[in-house]
Amino acid sequence: MRGYGRSNGAASVLNAVANWKGSAFAIELETRAEVELDSSPAIRGDVPGVDTSLIERCVERLLEHLGLEYGGRVRTSSEIPVASGLKSSSAAANAVILAALDALDMDMDLVRAARIGVEAAREVGVTITGALDDALASMLGGVVVTDNHRMSLLRRDELHCSVMLLVPDRRIFSRDTDISRSRVIAPMADLAFDLAMKGEYGRAMTLNGLAYCAALGLSSEPLILALEEGAWGASLSGTGPSYAALIDESRMDGLEESWRALGGRVIRTKADNRPASRGRGF
Repeated sequence: MRGYGRSNGAASVLNAVANWKGSAFAIELETRAEVELDSSPAIRGDVPGVDTSLIERCVERLLEHLGLEYGGRVRTSSEIPVASGLKSSSAAANAVILAALDALDMDMDLVRAARIGVEAAREVGVTITGALDDALASMLGGVVVTDNHRMSLLRRDELHCSVMLLVPDRRIFSRDTDISRSRVIAPMADLAFDLAMKGEYGRAMTLNGLAYCAALGLSSEPLILALEEGAWGASLSGTGPSYAALIDESRMDGLEESWRALGGRVIRTKADNRPASRGRGF
């Protein structure tokens, strides 16, 4: 049995490490997955040079939820830089779970499917908070606000705008984050959460970025440059190292020039309101 799935990356409005409240929005960078299920004794990841424990555990977790026993093989390919704060793990988990459902010819509510991926991510240690905000932004599209402690979706909206990403030439894994320093900025995160719940995503994003850059010892210069170029929201994404800015397309040339001077990779994309999907047609 063979199935296919796709899911998008995302960027942060509010990182949930400080207070368990999170917000993120989907972007037009995607991960695709193929899952083959058979009578072999185990699920095997087949992605050269990549730790496949998460995608293997996602399929195992799904099968456990469904009371099924299969082995097989899982593959992914992705446009999303790894360990960059652009939710590559959430996108991979979602795409794999949808591909496995496609192989089984079964349907599942997308929020429930995303929660299975969150459970798998916690078990293999690739997330601190469970990253429900990242998972649901990637799975549902648009922008979401979540309570990651209660595992609940609080708000979802569509977001129509251009997005600029700065991806520095380094990796930062979520598991290596200094949680104690992040928890110190909880009062600022609470303010950002209040703004997000009012739909003021740009302001929430900028407050989040300035606070987390200070807490984690990362440069806030990309945020200031983005604001100077007219961005209406700019933030560190996740725990870094990438930065994201919400900006009118007419102003993207100026920001790209400013960010390129900092080094790393600059990516032009857009917010994506499409939900993740299964099947070859996507």
